[in-house]
Amino acid sequence: MWTDHSISHPWLLKMGAFLLPNGKICFRTWAPKARKLSLVLIENNMEKIRYPMLPKDFGIHEVEIPKPSASSLDYFYSLDDTNYPDPVSRWQPQGIHGPSRIDLTEAFNWKDPSWKGISINDYIIYELHIGTFTSEGTFDAAIEKLSHIQRLGATAIELMPVIEFPGKRNWGYDGVSINAPHHAYGGPLGLKRLIDACHQMGLAVVIDVVYNHMGPEGNYLGHFGHYFTDHYKTPWGKAINFDGPFSNFVRQFVIDNALYWLTEFHADALRLDAIHTIFDFSASPILKDLNTAFQSQAKKLGRQAYIIAESDLNDTRIIIPSELGGYAIDSQWSDDFHHSVHSLLTSSKESYFQDFGKISHIAKAMKEGFVYDGQWSEYRKKTFGSSSASRPGHQFVICLQNHDQIGNAGKGKRLGEFVTSDQYKLAAILLFCTPSVPLLFMGQEWNALSPFFFFTSYTDEKLAQSVREGYQREFNLGDNDTFDPQNPERFLKSKLHWEDLQESNHKKIFLFYQDLISARKEFPCLSNCRKDLSRVYFNEENQWLILSRSDPGGSKALMIANLKDIESSIPVQFSLGHWKLRCSNSERNSQLPLELNVNDDADTQIVALAGWSAVLYVQNSEQG
Repeated sequence: MWTDHSISHPWLLKMGAFLLPNGKICFRTWAPKARKLSLVLIENNMEKIRYPMLPKDFGIHEVEIPKPSASSLDYFYSLDDTNYPDPVSRWQPQGIHGPSRIDLTEAFNWKDPSWKGISINDYIIYELHIGTFTSEGTFDAAIEKLSHIQRLGATAIELMPVIEFPGKRNWGYDGVSINAPHHAYGGPLGLKRLIDACHQMGLAVVIDVVYNHMGPEGNYLGHFGHYFTDHYKTPWGKAINFDGPFSNFVRQFVIDNALYWLTEFHADALRLDAIHTIFDFSASPILKDLNTAFQSQAKKLGRQAYIIAESDLNDTRIIIPSELGGYAIDSQWSDDFHHSVHSLLTSSKESYFQDFGKISHIAKAMKEGFVYDGQWSEYRKKTFGSSSASRPGHQFVICLQNHDQIGNAGKGKRLGEFVTSDQYKLAAILLFCTPSVPLLFMGQEWNALSPFFFFTSYTDEKLAQSVREGYQREFNLGDNDTFDPQNPERFLKSKLHWEDLQESNHKKIFLFYQDLISARKEFPCLSNCRKDLSRVYFNEENQWLILSRSDPGGSKALMIANLKDIESSIPVQFSLGHWKLRCSNSERNSQLPLELNVNDDADTQIVALAGWSAVLYVQNSEQG
């Protein structure tokens, strides 16, 4: 294999183009399918010179050349007389079909040497799409908005995939050069500047990566080696070969990519897209090996770093320790919380929402994580899931909105279009009081009304038409230009309108979110992710729910929610001590006591809440 993970830091990605200690440049690629392979240097978009690449063991080809005086070098690999970009390209300044580039300037001057990361318990994730987060749609423009995220109180940003994809408009899940930050966003230097700026402001950075398939346009990997398999299929294209012949090299290609983001870009976490479409029946699955290598390198770097998986299987094997037969991945996206809250608030029964809609579903999602843990799912027409009751809360990332639930399930519409302002704020209280890791989608914090559509910019018209038809068929959209992913208007309309934040109603929502996040940080009982120190009580008939949280340090919290549209009197048992009303989602609850002194914890307090409202009472450790 080409990378020795037993070596100590500094780690170097020793595939593609990289500088050698002797001052030369090494070009190395895995191309077992090649009969003839050459390095082609490009100058002014014209071929300048060719160097034959020498075959080594296991299909590796390489060549060393003197380092030129130029600040960068453009190149192709000529594989059997056809030019292709480097499969391990770090930079594609002219897009997926253009030459690859190696930067020969001095190393990036990082200003975050003291940054060691933050505990995953403290993650409050802000998911964003670089192209639509700002009007400019670049890494550098995003830096200008970091003060807003910091002011909100989020502690981490999650970048939807930023690798090279076709054109300039895409969600990023159709990328093909997995080591090359997109040229339209600002390339590798732009991404490093963004991550460096985040760390200087105390923000962790999660990078969304895709290891289940590669995009259809500009995907030249199959010409070089056995990267894909016909044994399995994904909804988006050929599955990656993780367990067939020659899979050792493919596995290393992916593991190296994870270590590349961690080491060379100082990423704090990776979010693995749709791992339920990563097929691997090896004795040691790729997810386990990737996680082991990632954590080993993080330890050498002296940093807290995490792997977060997206899966719709409700399978705890993803997160349980390896000694118990699991992959030991740090955390995973858990959809059941979103589905439970969304279904109850909107009465939606479409698709997977038909399995949700009860108060008990929200209660179980808050207390355990998975709602479906082995019982019958009407949507799937089978028993589904495994129990997550014993797993700690930080292993579940939950949300009210994300790119999928808005762009796909919501057909571009955000939650604010389906619910009232009080319901919107009620949902936020549920989110931030649950003992899991909360995630927001950009603009959620002010109830942005700009849509977030699915959009593409393929240059291959045949492919564009195929994707257009497939998308419209999958989501029952009909033949309508409004729902055409190739329509540039979908991308432009998806951009955030930052000026709306100055409007009174949006500003109130922002201040509400800001206050909720502040409360979560102020009271350890709300941020400790201790499911074992959480209790949930509910009444399905009367539609109320109570969540009790505590912390070994002594702080306590009671969240009381009325989940129907008329006033309800809810019996609540407060423990001994002095309680303060910390948060309410509705002005209609203005008559509630701001403070309570409880001298007998056997007494039941009757809390009268307006319809669709929730309140949060808290108690500091010294007040117990």
